Amino acid sequence: MVEQLSGLIIHLIRSSGYVGIFILMTLESALIPIPSEVTMPFAGFLAQAGALNFWAVAAVGALGNLIGSLLAYALGYFLEESVILSLIKKYGKFILISEHEYIRAVKWFQKYGNPITFFSRLLPAVRTFISLPAGLAEMNIVKFIIYSFLGAAVWSTFLTWIGFYLGTKWNSWEPYFRKFQLVIVVLVVVGILWYINHKLKIIKFGKKK
Repeated sequence: MVEQLSGLIIHLIRSSGYVGIFILMTLESALIPIPSEVTMPFAGFLAQAGALNFWAVAAVGALGNLIGSLLAYALGYFLEESVILSLIKKYGKFILISEHEYIRAVKWFQKYGNPITFFSRLLPAVRTFISLPAGLAEMNIVKFIIYSFLGAAVWSTFLTWIGFYLGTKWNSWEPYFRKFQLVIVVLVVVGILWYINHKLKIIKFGKKK
């Protein structure tokens, strides 16, 4: 299944370029389980080959993520939480979201506030549905757009760079890259936890004084 999905992603990008990247990244942030870990590195590979522009690829990927995030935000904003939970129970398995993961994302948002919207964009799992609790909390839309786009820009640029760096080695590295996505997740989680537990506490401590 994963192999087939990866093949479809690669085919779409190869045949439609920036449009394909935009569609795939929009769908990913709109709660459709399409791995950006395949989309953006392959687009980066095409940029290295001269078929696409590196910065245009990163920008289109980030913009697609933003549009998809706004769609998910709208769901959270206009629907009751009970309705969202009911939908997750019925259809969550099709979009790889469990009730537990959703509740965890809500708790993260409640605990860390708006900044988690940025940091969650760097997490391959949470990034696809953090917009729901943001919408439920009626987060300021301007702040949501800024945090979401900046986080998506960092993630898209990073993944594009990986594909660009691998270059002609993409075909041999791509299967291994997908298998070891967990390494990327662990590194990002460690970085985020370090920032939250140290930087944010320092800022709050300064305010108390």
